[in-house]
Amino acid sequence: MTTAATLAPPARPAKRLRTAATPWWMSVLAGIAAFTGTGSATLNGDELATISAASRSLSGMWELARHIDGHFLPYYLFMHFWVKAGTAELWLRLPSAVGIGVAAWFLVDLGRRLHSTRAGVIAAAIFAILPSVSYFGAFARSYAFAAAAVVFSFWALHRAVERSEARRWVVYGVAVALVCSTHLFAVLVLPAHLLLARRAWVVPMPAAMAAGSVPAAVLGLVGFGERHAISWIPQRGPEVWLKFPKMAAGATGLGVMLFALALAGAVLLWRAARGDTGSMAPRGDAGPVAARGDAGPVAPRGSAESVAPGEGAGPVAGRVWVFALVGWLVLPPVLLLAVSQLVTPVYVDRYLFVTAPALALLAGLAVAALPRFQVVAAVVVVLLGCALSVQEHITVREENGRFENIPWALRVIKAEPDDAIVYGQSQLRTGFEYYADSSMPVDVLKSGEEPSPDGFGYPERSDAAAALEGRERVWVVWRGSKQSGLDGEAVPRVAEVVKAGFKLSLAKHSAELPGLTVALFVRR
Repeated sequence: MTTAATLAPPARPAKRLRTAATPWWMSVLAGIAAFTGTGSATLNGDELATISAASRSLSGMWELARHIDGHFLPYYLFMHFWVKAGTAELWLRLPSAVGIGVAAWFLVDLGRRLHSTRAGVIAAAIFAILPSVSYFGAFARSYAFAAAAVVFSFWALHRAVERSEARRWVVYGVAVALVCSTHLFAVLVLPAHLLLARRAWVVPMPAAMAAGSVPAAVLGLVGFGERHAISWIPQRGPEVWLKFPKMAAGATGLGVMLFALALAGAVLLWRAARGDTGSMAPRGDAGPVAARGDAGPVAPRGSAESVAPGEGAGPVAGRVWVFALVGWLVLPPVLLLAVSQLVTPVYVDRYLFVTAPALALLAGLAVAALPRFQVVAAVVVVLLGCALSVQEHITVREENGRFENIPWALRVIKAEPDDAIVYGQSQLRTGFEYYADSSMPVDVLKSGEEPSPDGFGYPERSDAAAALEGRERVWVVWRGSKQSGLDGEAVPRVAEVVKAGFKLSLAKHSAELPGLTVALFVRR
């Protein structure tokens, strides 16, 4: 049988290896695109919680983890050392932008392995323009880390099943451990890995996955014991899946378009797996290698000499990979809703950001599989995607891009001498102390300089009336709408201020919900 080695001239392998190299610049561009999402958007409550946790001693973080946010402990440990260099907004968010860049690199190389370098580059370009990437890539939480770890895990799994070696399975086990350590619900992608299980890997694959899942077991037990901390999450129904395209992409129109492309990409992969490899082979690029089932590498018919080492090598476009990629995209929301229904409400959109790379990858495969004009089509898709999401990109980069605009609240507060301030939620104090200057009203309820060891709030006096004695004006700030504090019992501190002899004089709410409300009460 004629092979690529016998057909190729001596200098050709080195040339093809250079062709197969993963374009590192794509990860840089994706990281930069994510970092621009920082803009002027101010830190929100979750990011301020990161500052609060990471600024504690190691023993203090452990004490916090025993009561709340235990599954974030690995991320808090990393940020503990990171914030020693400062807590400026850009510095706090830089690791997330780097995480997006890492995710983009592995996405390019995974696309190369599944189809071609062109497919990987297109997938990374689509990934970079998602508003969700701009949001979480400039967000001081672990969601970008989780996305990077998930892409790494699929990349490592592809290498391991391509050539089953102990060291490759070790890398895969490490990747699974990173998935489990970055965010508890990132593990919902792991069932998609199981769709690739075959008899040839019946021992190494489950062994590596089990070893890597140890952090998930530990953090899962910790999180289950702390489920009171997420009691604010409402129960959801299947209707949330209608919003899933918007969640994954960050914009409704863009999400619908990419889901349509993702479906096309899955169909084309399926056709290629049935032997119709011509439908997947891009012109002018090293073509794909389709695998029939779980067999070894099979070259496109009549094109063995055009395939570079590592370029589409291994069990690539087999049917099992179709299932795996689609499972990566759709299993997390299905499983998250199942956990919500069977255990406790946990369905929160941001927990599913790990599906965004799968959406971009499947869409990139669809564009790269066109018989011609792939580059033109890729440019059109990227430009159209930007046009469909321009408003969302603008919103993400506004001051209120994280929907908790503390600088706005500080501008509303026109403090006079002896004015007091009361926080409807004690943990808001962290943000106001982060952004405030010396003209702030007197914090009359605060009874300690350090946050509570078991949470993000601060110790406060319980006798609001006594604390406000002698004050003529008091500013009250709470998270939520005006009605939530003025008409209901959701913010008890408001009722305490009214009971202490004050009446409402002014109330303003920031632009988005839940947002912040600033109210001025004056003595009757």
